[in-house]
Order: sequence, then C-alpha cells, then structure tokens
Amino acid sequence: MTHLRILLVDDHEVVRLGLKSLIERHPGFEVVAEASAAQEAVQKALAQEPDIVLMDIRLVGGSGIEACEAITEQLPDTKVIMLTSYAEDEMLFSAIRAGATGYVLKQISSEALITTIEAAARGESMLDPSLTQRVFTEVRRAIQQEEVAAFTDLTPQEMQVLAAIVDGKTNREIANALFLSEGTVRNYVSSILSKLGVSNRAEAAAYAVQHHLNDYL
Repeated sequence: MTHLRILLVDDHEVVRLGLKSLIERHPGFEVVAEASAAQEAVQKALAQEPDIVLMDIRLVGGSGIEACEAITEQLPDTKVIMLTSYAEDEMLFSAIRAGATGYVLKQISSEALITTIEAAARGESMLDPSLTQRVFTEVRRAIQQEEVAAFTDLTPQEMQVLAAIVDGKTNREIANALFLSEGTVRNYVSSILSKLGVSNRAEAAAYAVQHHLNDYL
C-alpha cells in the first residue's frame, strides 16, 4: 500500500486521539493534521492536500457535509470518508451528493475502518453494510419517479397510440384498433413526438421501451 496522508476531523479530541492511535498502527498511514470544526477542516485540507479526510458529519461551525463539498471541489484527488454515529437517510444522501467516497458508522470495527481507508485510496466507494439497502431503495424510488415523469405530458389516448407504435402498427392499423380516423392518429403521433422530444416513430418506440411504458398502461 502506498503511503497515505490522512486528515482527521472530529470535534471531540478523545475521538481524534483514538482514531489517530488506530490509524498510525497501520504501516503506511500517517495522520498529517487534525481539525475540530468545518472551516478548519477545509483550511487544513487545502494546506496539507491529504490523500484521505476522515471526517465526522456533525461539526462545530458548519456540517461535515459542507466541508466535504468544499474539499472535494477544490481537491478532486482527495477522498473524503464521512463518519457518523447515527444512520440517517438524509445525511447519507447529502454526503453522497457532496462527493464523499465513503460513509461509515462510528461503530465500525478497527479492521473494517482500515479496509475502508484502503479502498477509498484506490478510488472505490465504500458504504457501511447496514446502509446499503437504503441506498438501493432510494435509487429504485428515483428510477420509478423518473419513469412515471417520462409520460406525464401524454394523455391516456396518446399513451395507447404510443403503445401501438411500439408494436410496429401503421397509422391505419392504429386507427382501426382505436376506432379513430387516420388524420386523428397522425395528429396524435405528431403530438407524441413533440412531447417526448424525439424526431420519429422509431425514437418514440425506443423511448417508450426504455421507460417501461407497459407498466403505466
């Protein structure tokens, strides 16, 4: 393992001492600086340019999330691992959006923490196992919302016409199946293309399949 320079950030000195003692028992790990507040963490990160920042999510004078965002924006090669005492969904997703490479609970074992630091140094994202299911649940929910929104502008009749386009039906076949005139179908098709932002029937069909149209009929 390459020599890793680490910045410790926690507003409790005892916690920092414990982390430093643990980390520096590992060959190749060096704690190059410590900070107890958000702004101090950013300043020391910019001064030291550490490989890893191990940071409490709750700090004096601002949150660890704000400090994480500032550090990752200015030091893209520095990996930030967030530490927290509580499994809070809002904090978890805020940390991910802020650019954190890892998110672990303070109850983590010594061995697992070392593994997390090593993985972060390799550019791997690490998440406390107890939080993994929450992330997958949130991702699934976001995908479902995106798919529903994909057809929000279409009327029920346009949804039926789009489904027929996916099936490869011509305007005449769609008109016969839905008891409409061909002219009305042409208008529907034109409206569908405009609302979906696509240029032809093939693109409309691909869009519908990609966003699982059949689930919303």
